[in-house]
Amino acid sequence: MEIHLIRHTAVENPENLCYGFAEMPLRKNYTEDFKELDLDEDYNVIISSPSQRCCLLADYFKFEYQTDERLREMNFGSWEMKEWTDIPEEEINPWYKDFIHINASGGENLLEMQIRVLSFWQELIQKKDLEKALIVTHAGVIRLILQTVLQFPLENMFAVQIDYGKKVIIDVNEGIFCVKKMNA
Repeated sequence: MEIHLIRHTAVENPENLCYGFAEMPLRKNYTEDFKELDLDEDYNVIISSPSQRCCLLADYFKFEYQTDERLREMNFGSWEMKEWTDIPEEEINPWYKDFIHINASGGENLLEMQIRVLSFWQELIQKKDLEKALIVTHAGVIRLILQTVLQFPLENMFAVQIDYGKKVIIDVNEGIFCVKKMNA
């Protein structure tokens, strides 16, 4: 099975707001970004995060797709849509030091997100009837999948660059994973 993971295109965020679960609009000329995407036409299944910034991409290409809540970006709780500099230091500093175990205020930590994402991933790779899947999602979700496939330390996941509107292609063959392309 070949799995194409694509990150939504660039968002409109000039204030550098914290967002994950929150709806953040794509930049104004997002359809121009869509025209630059390199997508195949022969996917057996297409699954998207329910976030509008992902569904707009799937809608633009007139894909028949389903959504899955497990493909959402990290839930930053009460930090959502606040400027990063406006989040109280006593809340964010512990998170900066240990984002794996410390929850964003009212949100989730990385381990909780990992459980959610890997539940989806394990379900997907167990499907024997799929040849090619497209997953429309977020950078954090893609990083967690790569972390699982490549088995690098979880604390290093932010060292992996996932570009807007680019794909990661993973081949799955009898439990063996091969990352074929990054940011393609």
